[in-house]
Amino acid sequence: MSGQEHCELTIETVAGERLLAVAGASDRERARFERMAPGPRAGVSYGPLSARNAAAARIVRPNLAPRPIGLSTSAGTGDRLGLATPGQAAAFRDFAPGLRAIFAQQSIREMDRLGRSPQQVLDDATFGCIEAGWTAPVGADADHLKTTDDIDRCLAAGFSLFTIDVGDFVEACDAVPSDAELAGLPWAELEDDLASARRRYASLRLELDSGVQTVGEAELAHAMGKYGRAVAMGARLARHLMDRASSPVEIEIAVDETDEPTTSEEHIYIATELARLGIRWVSFAPRHLGSFEKGVEFAGDRAALYDAISRHAAIARALGPYKIGMHSGSDKFSIYDGVMEHTRGLVHLKTSGTSYLVALGVLATQRPELFRRAYEASLAAYRAARASYQVSAESGAVPAPDALADAELPRLLLAPATRQILHVGYGAVLRTADGGGASFLGTELVTALSDHHDEYRADLRAHFGRHLAPFSAVKVRS
Repeated sequence: MSGQEHCELTIETVAGERLLAVAGASDRERARFERMAPGPRAGVSYGPLSARNAAAARIVRPNLAPRPIGLSTSAGTGDRLGLATPGQAAAFRDFAPGLRAIFAQQSIREMDRLGRSPQQVLDDATFGCIEAGWTAPVGADADHLKTTDDIDRCLAAGFSLFTIDVGDFVEACDAVPSDAELAGLPWAELEDDLASARRRYASLRLELDSGVQTVGEAELAHAMGKYGRAVAMGARLARHLMDRASSPVEIEIAVDETDEPTTSEEHIYIATELARLGIRWVSFAPRHLGSFEKGVEFAGDRAALYDAISRHAAIARALGPYKIGMHSGSDKFSIYDGVMEHTRGLVHLKTSGTSYLVALGVLATQRPELFRRAYEASLAAYRAARASYQVSAESGAVPAPDALADAELPRLLLAPATRQILHVGYGAVLRTADGGGASFLGTELVTALSDHHDEYRADLRAHFGRHLAPFSAVKVRS
């Protein structure tokens, strides 16, 4: 009999402290856990929510160990506070049964800003799954990785999906690059030369649903000038990952946080070159048409977006198959049905930080004085915090923290400008000014959410239910 069949794991609060409760474990299983002691329930041992106990839980409950998700329709939810997984799991279970879930999802940028390690992110998600009674498999997304050190940190923790972000190496090209400009590409790293590349694409004929797709010489030059260095870096990072990985992992390639949309020809170039270099990936996140700002609705021409997504998805089916990544997908409610339709379910939705906004919403109604202080800290930090995010809010156009009555505070979570300011101000709220530890404000926020655990979980379930329901018609593709 396996551990999963007879070892019961739950999260219980004893004397005000959340603990891991283990029942029915064999001697061998029990030995994996640390600092376990009897508690209020007979036959049950209680221990801390520690890294060792999280690792032990992933052994005795194998579904909790992150694994590759493959081509199944999937969604990542993320969690800046380490408290959101139970509510998110309720949304998956109640609104999108069968949709593959990634709870441990956070960018290195956010981990570092919050002082959280990749191991803490993964362990918090593990304990959240136990609390939720989650029995389905899970993935874990090490998001927006840009260096080999980033990769190594997340490999050591046990992540299964590695989002390689090469956006810093994407070059803006207003005109078709000249041969002299193209000569400056890292051809040795690309294991190629300009003449060979031109011959290769001159004969390329890609059969898509809409007809034959080619890449002309001018389009190729533009794609090489824009993405050539990004392809070289993507191959370098992906090879490092595959050389170091000791268990199955999968790769997403991301160029979404760049200024110019990715064209069909550019997508073909990126995918063709990475495949030629021996790289395999499960998802590609292009820079989509329109505005995908953090925490607010999609802005742009939906018909044009859907047309572009259809072409990206057709290319992904022809050259992969692989999924199309929809990054910054939080609160883009108006396009979810269309995205699902036009990708035919070959899609990975990645939401960004709105579990934190739901937490602030709980404070706005339950602890208005604490919410007001969080808003004040976010507003003060906005000019610096916005630099690394796609947002357009202007701090001079929003209400001052003391200008609203308590009853009016929840509306700040509904207005796009204040919503974005709160969204990116998490570092100032949760960390001390020198980044050395949790701030008093952050500690109070976590305590308040613990006091209002049921409200937070219910609000998360409803919020993520809106995100996930359109993606619930899952068809696993091989």
